[in-house]
Amino acid sequence: MEKERLVLIKFKSGDGIFEKYMGWMQSDEGTSVRKSFANVENSVPGFGPDKGYILIKISVHNEEGMKEFVSGNNPIAKPMYDECIESVQVWELSSVDL
Repeated sequence: MEKERLVLIKFKSGDGIFEKYMGWMQSDEGTSVRKSFANVENSVPGFGPDKGYILIKISVHNEEGMKEFVSGNNPIAKPMYDECIESVQVWELSSVDL
């Protein structure tokens, strides 16, 4: 069963950090890493106006894989994480009946 999560990724300061990270995330390598823990087609991103952060709603099917990725411990993503990411926060989402 997929779980909805909201992820806030804050980038390190520097020219081109946002573009470098987003380029990697959209590459075959980055997409395969994301697919290992989330349904990529259901991801909904939102970008900060200064490109200093990204807020993403994701549908997670592998909780441990997601935790490994957002903590910077995924062996494939680690070099990009170390270069570009300042911090990551994750929240559980639940629907509200109206």
